Amino acid sequence: DALPISRISGDMLEAALIAGICSAGIDVVIAGVVPTPAVACLIKELGAIGGVVISASHNPVEDNGIKFFGPEGFKLSDEIEEEIEKLTMDQSPIPLPVGEKVGRCHNLPDASERYEEFLLNAVNVDLSGIKIVLDCANGASYKVGPRVLEKMGAEVITIFNNPNGLNINKGCGSTHLTELKDAVKKHGADLGLANDGDADRVLAVDSHGRVVDGDQIMVICADYLKSKGQLANNAVVVTVMSNLGLHLALKEKGITVFETKVGDRYVVEECLKTGAVLGGEQSGHILFLKHTTTGDGLLTSLMLLAAIKEKAMSLSELASQMEVLPQILENIRVKDKNYIMEHSQLAEAVNNAEKVLSGQGRVLVRPSGTESLVRVMVEGRDIEVLKNLVDKIGAVIKTLD
Repeated sequence: DALPISRISGDMLEAALIAGICSAGIDVVIAGVVPTPAVACLIKELGAIGGVVISASHNPVEDNGIKFFGPEGFKLSDEIEEEIEKLTMDQSPIPLPVGEKVGRCHNLPDASERYEEFLLNAVNVDLSGIKIVLDCANGASYKVGPRVLEKMGAEVITIFNNPNGLNINKGCGSTHLTELKDAVKKHGADLGLANDGDADRVLAVDSHGRVVDGDQIMVICADYLKSKGQLANNAVVVTVMSNLGLHLALKEKGITVFETKVGDRYVVEECLKTGAVLGGEQSGHILFLKHTTTGDGLLTSLMLLAAIKEKAMSLSELASQMEVLPQILENIRVKDKNYIMEHSQLAEAVNNAEKVLSGQGRVLVRPSGTESLVRVMVEGRDIEVLKNLVDKIGAVIKTLD
């Protein structure tokens, strides 16, 4: 029988990566199907020189990707990744070891258990009396996610935890929350949690079936850490995509907000620069730098649950600390996102939209980092005005495509 795998193309890419790494004289430790943050954790525990995760995160099964981590467990910088890209495109032969100097492979059968131990040690809270629906996105958290929550005493109803290589993120996970909302209401659960395919992010659903996104989770966790004296520098790092409501809620609590461009590596860089220990994205990709070096959906879930348990409040009550201002996001598929982003007609459309909002909202247009899309986000208080502005900007993009 085939081994459990979250994407059918994973076998092929794993074989190629192992062959390439061993051919350079480096030993490979195979961790199997584990969440992305587990690899970051194992690098430090094993004293490895780096780590590789084969995953396309929240994308559908036909996509796949490779994430590289350095010896400290942080993702590689743009500069180093560009150097790797140049080397792969360069056809010049690279001197390689032969004979006894080539690398070898070792399996790490307890990789999942090691990561589980890390989670249990990071957040020590009794979850008895809490009923949770957990959506594993038919991905990497299918085994460790339910096991950790159950060990902490929670009652867990698990959905979408049967990866077969073809069903990852298919109608489930943090990008498709309908089934989770229905399951929370059906089972009378206190909340629902949804990972994405590689479990480096999480979104929540309260007992009424309402989504609690990454911004709201950060507000809850920032307030919780501050109350325990664990919010270093009294600061949080967010991206330009975070809702204006987050800024207002954290300002009210006396918490400083640092803003960076979209992408988890930029959140990490800003945290290291400012001394903040909490940072993240609206998508639910949240970093707790005191414990780990990358976004971790399961660790974030445990932190959120600790706040719920210790404050003796429902997720709904805690989420109400932040007013979510209307925000419309449209993804427009294009042939050449760079051409469109640099076009003067798009700049003019954005400028016109900003004039309409006159300081009472904002416009953000950016290319997707992983797909041939241009993302248009408009935020403000009047939903009809926002829809009209998104339509106008979208029409310009489609004309240019």
